[in-house]
Amino acid sequence: MPSLPEPATWPSDVKTLAIDIGGSGFKAAVLSVDGTMTTSRVRIETPYPCPPEVFIDTVTHLVHDLGSWDRVSVGFPGLVRQGCVRNIPTLSRRAYDGDSDPELEALWENFNLESALTAAFNVPVKVANDADVQGCAVVEGNGFEFVMTLGTGVGTALFLNGRLAPHLEAGHAPFRKGDTFEEQLGNVARVNVGNERWRRRLLKAIDAYYSFLFFDTIYIGGGNAKHVDPSTLPQNARIVDNTAGITGGVRLWELDS
Repeated sequence: MPSLPEPATWPSDVKTLAIDIGGSGFKAAVLSVDGTMTTSRVRIETPYPCPPEVFIDTVTHLVHDLGSWDRVSVGFPGLVRQGCVRNIPTLSRRAYDGDSDPELEALWENFNLESALTAAFNVPVKVANDADVQGCAVVEGNGFEFVMTLGTGVGTALFLNGRLAPHLEAGHAPFRKGDTFEEQLGNVARVNVGNERWRRRLLKAIDAYYSFLFFDTIYIGGGNAKHVDPSTLPQNARIVDNTAGITGGVRLWELDS
């Protein structure tokens, strides 16, 4: 397995392969040193069921034609600590809208995804929560910033003056009517209740998060951000482009520089 170079040893034109893992699709592109995509963004449907070996095969197939790169950033839909998967609500399901499967949960629990991908790509790899990676692309570094991604589930990330805080799965926190934020705002719920009711729930969720986070700015991203009405949001809310899940891959490496 290759050792991780010191930041100063990266070439001036370092190329980063950025991979964004979602519940409905895997996306990837190669980025220049300033975060600009130098290839087209490729996408493949998320396979279900998706145990670790299927995941590795799917990702390597996805990026096969993207050329070469020096390092890899992966935004993963779950809790990752020191490269190991600790919680994965999305890929522990046998179907997109199914319930979590104990067998798949066991296969993913403590799986060292960073090491497995480093071996597969033969270059250094960093794996982080997908909301954390998206936040790397959009936060401005001013005060306490909260990132909320709306997709298959609900992702969250926290930054203080531009520094990424330890990841919390705040989408799994209790919200209303005995449900978590994710159960009330995930894609299955949006489809079931319709966009209008879902938007009202989102406004209540923003208020609920503010009541204990007291964030200065909230950034709303993910595939379902396109269903949000910007005119209804509080003044400190920003909707961000879904490509941030990829373009944050460069800054993820800079956080330790």
